[in-house]
Amino acid sequence: MILVTGATGNNGSEIVKLLAAQNIPVRAMVRDRQQASAIAAPNVAVVEADFDRPETLLAALNGVERAFLVTNSSERAQAQQMAFVELAKQSGVAHIVKLSQYAANTNSPVRFLRYHAAVEAAIRASGMAYTFLRPNLFMQSLLNFRRAIATKNAFYAAIGDAKVSAVDVRDIAEVAVATLTASGHEGKTYDLTGPQALSHTEMAQYISHATGRQITFVDITPETMLDTLLSVLPAWQAEGLIEDYAHYRRGEASAIAPSVQDVTGKAPRSFETFARDYAQMFSS
Repeated sequence: MILVTGATGNNGSEIVKLLAAQNIPVRAMVRDRQQASAIAAPNVAVVEADFDRPETLLAALNGVERAFLVTNSSERAQAQQMAFVELAKQSGVAHIVKLSQYAANTNSPVRFLRYHAAVEAAIRASGMAYTFLRPNLFMQSLLNFRRAIATKNAFYAAIGDAKVSAVDVRDIAEVAVATLTASGHEGKTYDLTGPQALSHTEMAQYISHATGRQITFVDITPETMLDTLLSVLPAWQAEGLIEDYAHYRRGEASAIAPSVQDVTGKAPRSFETFARDYAQMFSS
């Protein structure tokens, strides 16, 4: 049995849909069963569980051989994931596929990269087989700007003209499914990027072409970006995103990795493809 945590999130939902399409039995872990209609399928068993309630995790892990691990980015993420790893080991899980982050490192100034690296270390120490997926910035993260793009034909971030090799969530899901269903990925760490490194100005040009409207990217200060984020996000997450964008601004996320092609046999989706496929969401 394969367990997918975060099964209604960006990555989890795509993974569940791909497994279901291949008629592979999957257990989809959600916090609220009523939110799981989008992933309903005959071979998808939905289980309610909460990372902060160990007894529910034990039930979700019962009989599981392989697990995909992802949590929301919060100040609890590291503790939640480490608790999951310990319970997975107790439950006899053979292989964990963890969604980590590009450039994860315990010495990073970026809190997200530090906590991912700490969890990776715990998984290595557990003795279970593992595969670490380290995606760069999600292309779908640009959807967080969709309201500004739809209403102002512009979006704003503190990144300057730095280039980022953003990756499509759909490619991450395809890599995850391959590592969950086939052997040969044990002990591997895969950096996941798109085929190009683009500035946000260049991304705006692709969105412009896809939507038929002139979309502008506007560089702002980290302080201005933080003030905006604090109006919609908890402080820990908002401050972490500012650290992420400082990491991008330093040019530390521009390399292009071959892992999507190597694992799936297909080239990663381009930002042009992403913009075209999601054009309606940037217009409404």
